[in-house]
Amino acid sequence: MANLRHLQILRRCFVRNSFPRLHLAPHLIRRPKIINPATVRYCRRYSSCSSDDITDLRERILLLTEKPTSVTQDGDVDDIRSQVSSLADELLAAGHLANLEDDDDLTDLAAFLDSRSAVSLLRHSPSGLAFVELLSRLKTRPRLAVQVFLWRLKLADAGVQLVPEEYAKAISLAGRSNKADLAGDLFTDAGRRGIRSTGMYNSLMAAYMYNCLASKAISVFEDLTRDPACEPTIVTYNILLSVYGRLMLIDKLENLLKQIHEHPHISPNLSTYNILMAAYLTAWMWDRMENTYKGMIRGHVKPDTFTHFLMLRGYAHAGNVEKMEETYELVKDMVNRSVSPLVRAMICAYCKSSVKNRVSKIEELTKHIPEGEYRPWLNVLMIRLYAQEGLLDAMEKFISEAVNREVRVIAIGVMRSIISSYFRCDSIDRLIKFIRLAECAGWKLCRSLYHCKMVMYGQRNQIDGMHGALQEMEHFRFDRTKKTFLIMYKAYSKAGRRSEAEIVVGMMCKNGFLDPKAALLF
Repeated sequence: MANLRHLQILRRCFVRNSFPRLHLAPHLIRRPKIINPATVRYCRRYSSCSSDDITDLRERILLLTEKPTSVTQDGDVDDIRSQVSSLADELLAAGHLANLEDDDDLTDLAAFLDSRSAVSLLRHSPSGLAFVELLSRLKTRPRLAVQVFLWRLKLADAGVQLVPEEYAKAISLAGRSNKADLAGDLFTDAGRRGIRSTGMYNSLMAAYMYNCLASKAISVFEDLTRDPACEPTIVTYNILLSVYGRLMLIDKLENLLKQIHEHPHISPNLSTYNILMAAYLTAWMWDRMENTYKGMIRGHVKPDTFTHFLMLRGYAHAGNVEKMEETYELVKDMVNRSVSPLVRAMICAYCKSSVKNRVSKIEELTKHIPEGEYRPWLNVLMIRLYAQEGLLDAMEKFISEAVNREVRVIAIGVMRSIISSYFRCDSIDRLIKFIRLAECAGWKLCRSLYHCKMVMYGQRNQIDGMHGALQEMEHFRFDRTKKTFLIMYKAYSKAGRRSEAEIVVGMMCKNGFLDPKAALLF
């Protein structure tokens, strides 16, 4: 009866719809301010390219739990795994179960599992292999997996013994379900049953980290160090390193790394180095990121693809195009095929650089971005790139796309790049069309738009056109400045309208833009 009541408590915990989450800005990828259909802001950190979007590259280190290597593989392992695979496929295919919600009744799930002889399968695998394998195959549906584990707890009360690896996997999945409190309750329940392992501590730390509960993750680590029955492993330290890295607590991270090096039985592994490089990347500490990579090589730890992804992103953000290109060649095929956030990061690096053929390199990279992954900030970046290169047709193509997608640009720097491009190409008709488009689309208007229009009219001696541009400027409540009067003065002088030019000089004196004595020089 007590066991049943305890299960009901766990059940109610899982039914809760929300838990407080600590939103920690340091681990978030910085992006330009984008509002669609409102605002796109041109920003220094186009990044990540946070997380644009992106399947975050740190996903691999969010849940670093122990592998169930200690599960004894009794009996016909292949046969057990085959049965588990079939059961998992049926669970995922059952629509009413695959989409099981927190507040649904477990009756249907229990009936389904009973009809598939799941209990018999578990009894034939007393080491826990079958159930650990089942939870692993259900990881794409963590909520369903946790519900299956709650059903498993009933069997434990009926005599089917639980093993630590089952709890470790369930705790991890509860964390993935954004149910950090449930993960903690499962850990407590395991302790009540006399079950404890380092893997369970690691799973709980990872669950708290995944849910941005850094202080709780650190507290679990402290509990582990005080537990005489368990000892931290390199996985434990890796999770704690990741916590410090996401918070950009670099001093604590490096102190912990020193402890790892000094530990008699623990050595850094591949995940350790990847986590360190991800932390330095988050903190924009490029030199330390590169030094960590070199230390990895000296330590005879072979980099993997994820390592090169981190280095590629780091070099891209640092603007080190040469090393970025060298690293890109190592993972080029995989990046082009499935890691579009890195492709966007490279495009950003090329846009901020002055390397030769940057346009052709960028256009080659854009071919590898899927059509469905439109990014307003990248669109604006391309507008500025083509504006700087004076490629009006390509620039206007991206301007048109931004307008069609109801994206508003409010970055003055981007607007001035567009203006300068039209001015250098002496294309007043296109400038006029763009200004009208910007006014209708709600883009950031600036005085420079109308000044440029006035200058180009003045160069053609089209004084009426210049007057029209002046009226438009005043319509949008841009006051006349000294530059406005100088443009008018030069236009009148070039057109031979000396009396009007002198009137402009008088107006400059009247408005305090020109000293009366200096007016004699005009």
